[in-house]
Amino acid sequence: MRAPRENLFHLIEPLLPHVEHPSRYLNHEWGACEEQDGPFHLCMVYADVYEVGQPNLGVAILYNNVNAREGMSCERCYLPWKDMSALMRERGVPLLSLEGAAPLASFDAIGFTLAHELVATNVLETLDLAGIALTSAERDVDDPIILAGGPSAWNCEPLAPVFDAVLLGDGEESIVEVCACIRDARAEGLSRADLLRRLALVPGTYVPSLYDVVVDEGTTRWGRAVPRAGEDVPEVVLKRCVNDFAATPAVAQRIVPYMGIVQDRLSLEVLRGCARGCRFCQAGMTYRPVRERPAEQVVSCGVEGLLASGHDEISLTSLSTTDHSQCEAILNGMNVALEGRGIRVSIPSQRLDSFGVDMAAAVAGGKRGGLTFAPEAGSQRLRDVINKNVTEEDLERAARNAFAAGWRRMKLYFMIGLPTETDEDVVGIARMAERVLEIGREVVGRGPKSGVSVSISVAVLVPKPYTPFQWVGQLRPDEVRRRQQLLLHEVRDRAIRVSYHDADVSLVEGALSKMGRAGFSLVRAAWERGCRFDAWTSEFDFRAWEEAARSCGLDLEEVACEEFPLTAALPWGHTSPGVSMGYLQREWRRAVEGVTTPDCTRESCTGCGVCPALGVHNVIQGVRS
Repeated sequence: MRAPRENLFHLIEPLLPHVEHPSRYLNHEWGACEEQDGPFHLCMVYADVYEVGQPNLGVAILYNNVNAREGMSCERCYLPWKDMSALMRERGVPLLSLEGAAPLASFDAIGFTLAHELVATNVLETLDLAGIALTSAERDVDDPIILAGGPSAWNCEPLAPVFDAVLLGDGEESIVEVCACIRDARAEGLSRADLLRRLALVPGTYVPSLYDVVVDEGTTRWGRAVPRAGEDVPEVVLKRCVNDFAATPAVAQRIVPYMGIVQDRLSLEVLRGCARGCRFCQAGMTYRPVRERPAEQVVSCGVEGLLASGHDEISLTSLSTTDHSQCEAILNGMNVALEGRGIRVSIPSQRLDSFGVDMAAAVAGGKRGGLTFAPEAGSQRLRDVINKNVTEEDLERAARNAFAAGWRRMKLYFMIGLPTETDEDVVGIARMAERVLEIGREVVGRGPKSGVSVSISVAVLVPKPYTPFQWVGQLRPDEVRRRQQLLLHEVRDRAIRVSYHDADVSLVEGALSKMGRAGFSLVRAAWERGCRFDAWTSEFDFRAWEEAARSCGLDLEEVACEEFPLTAALPWGHTSPGVSMGYLQREWRRAVEGVTTPDCTRESCTGCGVCPALGVHNVIQGVRS
């Protein structure tokens, strides 16, 4: 029986003096939607603390879309920190929504955003705090329907037993259709099983309980999901795609938080999708095609959003903002509209081959912080393997332009563990950083007051589903650590700071990326051993994950570092972002040969299959420079 809807903030209020950051749990922020009395209630959950989840653009988009519909309401929920969750369990307080302080168990549906693989144990913690059964099979007819979507939904199999339905691709339209489907099915008195069958008819909706896992000679050890006998569901569920991106609201973030958050700025999505084709990048494959907003819409909506929110910074977000065909016009327009207001216009990461003199001048219109570029690899050979399509000359030119335009701090992103990587490639990272530092000193000066510095951040490649690297094994942790030490030894200038990802964290992420539905036993065992907030360095407990794996008869290193046959049916093959397996196989072969593939928005179609599969196309607003 679903819990009654009532405001229980009076149960939370006495706990606030005893927890860290009580403002995490306060409602009625400026810009939040008022709780509605409509017949359908959805709660969107970001399973991390408020300051991490509140700025999430995906949650904001779905929140606004549902609340804009007559008879539907959407509230938010974030996972309480450990101090609050302990008090809530001690005093029998269930997990509540933020807006109306209603028990999560009282909602018609609950939607989780899967931002990354390490959120898995937090999903279980959220449901347990809410008093909701952890798996779909354990829930009663009147329990909330548990939904999921987001960037890491492309291999949701380790959490598939948890979710009643998974929404693939763009959620603006599908979230409303799914909510309407649940509402209507409940009004008709359908059983839970029949409700889920109806949900499976909504395009882009994967219902795990209607699929069985088959392991045979054509699969990996994790098997493949196939429609259960007698169920009328597609063999492959295609994602949803918003073709008219410019028709969607440009400013999704309307809520002003009470506390400092991790991205305390106004984010404006200027384009969606990327066709650069970096072979390690899951988002570059799963968010295709490219759809740009017109420059005038970006500028006008950005200015309005700043006035409404009071932010002093606006971030022009996308997978590759400087690839927008009107990026320079957008930046110049923003600089003119915001002149004299002390507003900083930022771009999260700049493409090296797009950052010319004019772009540097345009980005420099406001306050200057650090500037970020992502060469990804330390040699041209390896950049060709990953299809980065930038050169060392591009980096040198971009660095010179940036330092000349007034920047003093530069951050460079790299990866280690890329296929075919050698020690020479790792050493090349240090040499590139030294060259950028030298360019800065040439342009700015060599004195101690010049302030020129370079920082390099080195991630470990985690091969992700729907990339050309999805078949390769992850680099083993001992070798990761050896290459990290090699890099540290090669960086000799104190003005270059090095940070790198923890090998054990990357190993768990890699294991969760590769596993099939049987991986749920690992997630549950880890959660039962106290694993929470695994993406937090201070909270990650590798020993608990190792113990959980052993209890399930698994070895984390063996799972993450396993190579899959190129012809095997993969654990996630029953879902599709539209990119064909044939294209990904071809890209893997080209990677091995060191052959690059061009951007289809700049040259001819490369045959990825997205446009014909989904009936969509790239939408480019201007002429590429």
